[in-house]
Amino acid sequence: MSIEKIVEQALKDGYLTPTMEAEVGRICDTASELSIEEYMALDRLMGSLLTGEVVAVPRKQFINVMEELVLSETITRVAEIEASSDSSLDVGDIAAYALNRLPPLYATTEEGASFQRKKAKEELKDLLADKIQEAISRYLEKPEYGEGRQELKNSSGGEGVLKQVSNLLGAHAPNYEQDLPKK
Repeated sequence: MSIEKIVEQALKDGYLTPTMEAEVGRICDTASELSIEEYMALDRLMGSLLTGEVVAVPRKQFINVMEELVLSETITRVAEIEASSDSSLDVGDIAAYALNRLPPLYATTEEGASFQRKKAKEELKDLLADKIQEAISRYLEKPEYGEGRQELKNSSGGEGVLKQVSNLLGAHAPNYEQDLPKK
């Protein structure tokens, strides 16, 4: 979706959904050269956010309980292997591999998280152990990637869409408002 369509929709609805916000962030992160129309749309969105004409819909907080279970078990297993061998394993790589092969267990409340933990321990304990073992085996068999490998980084640095748009406009069009024709 183009930035112009996102802004048009946000102005019509009066809010910016998390999906729309993510798309604006993606555009801000990947845009090396935006058209004047795109800069104007971003500027309009920023102004609308600042005045309250458009509000960003808050994201509901949730967790995937499977992530904490896999991470905990992976750390335990990796520590055992590293203590008894010369191998050095990457907990993140192993956990990601296992998580991609396990069902998510999302929760939005502490009670829900407790329910999901109990469910996983009762119904998914063996599957969880199998997938972590499979992940460890695959990790130990993998070829070396070398120095070109880059870890994922949070593209927004924890910034909201308003800050991202502001930074993008400032970096790519520092004199934008000065260059506008006078009315």
